[in-house]
Amino acid sequence: MRQRIIAALGIAGLAATGLAACGDDSGSDSASGSSGGEKVTIGIKFDQPGIGLKEGANYTGMDVDVANYVAKELGYGDVTFKESPSAQRETLLQNGQVKMIFASYSITDARKEKVSFAGPYLTAGQDLLVKADNTDITGPETLNGKKLCSVTGSTSAQKVKDKFAKTVQLQEYDTYSKCVEALGAGAIDAVTTDNTILAGYASQEANKGKFKVVGKTFSTERYGVGLKKGDTETCTKVNDALKKMVDSGEWQKAFDKNLGSSGLKLDPATNPPKTFDACA
Repeated sequence: MRQRIIAALGIAGLAATGLAACGDDSGSDSASGSSGGEKVTIGIKFDQPGIGLKEGANYTGMDVDVANYVAKELGYGDVTFKESPSAQRETLLQNGQVKMIFASYSITDARKEKVSFAGPYLTAGQDLLVKADNTDITGPETLNGKKLCSVTGSTSAQKVKDKFAKTVQLQEYDTYSKCVEALGAGAIDAVTTDNTILAGYASQEANKGKFKVVGKTFSTERYGVGLKKGDTETCTKVNDALKKMVDSGEWQKAFDKNLGSSGLKLDPATNPPKTFDACA
């Protein structure tokens, strides 16, 4: 009798093991398939509040929210974010280190020679950040004799000097956060880069009420989703996902959450996006 019981238990154990093995196979298929568990690595910025910011284990910003929405629509259930500095974005895509890049990545003809783009999902423009009570600076042409800050190697500040204000005094730091600190301390009069990035700094809890974006853009920056050159299949899927995000109202919710409190006003003709570039 005892032997029969032991045998029965052994058979039950084998059956359970078989069921578990089937479950493991199913889970493995799910992880590598399209049933919600597939992994993807996406490039973002880690140092742009309101756009792409890493704080501890948390990622926030407009780019982050758009990336998460698109990834979910494409069937990815496990997203890993990888820092993608401007100078490294093309290489990260070419080497397959990231599948997509959402990192204030302006679509340009020069970049199209190396990567493909979906989108745009946001249209920004170069602007100025000043103290909230500043009434002297109303645009780039009013910067003569003023101290203007941007990051080292940036073309933003030089563009102001070349095209709008010949006597502007350029100050350069290695990060925009240092420019913003200098603005708060009164060491400079204005900071310049994309209005979305400036709005992100203005929206930070520690900066609320201290600064404002002037609101007079003098360039057009169309943020696209960077993809490996020639990946038209993913491009088409991304554009479909972006359209759904806009039509559902989720795009506006993401903008309001990340950049709305700064008072930033984007061109309603292009934001939210009405059309997306053809995938070639």
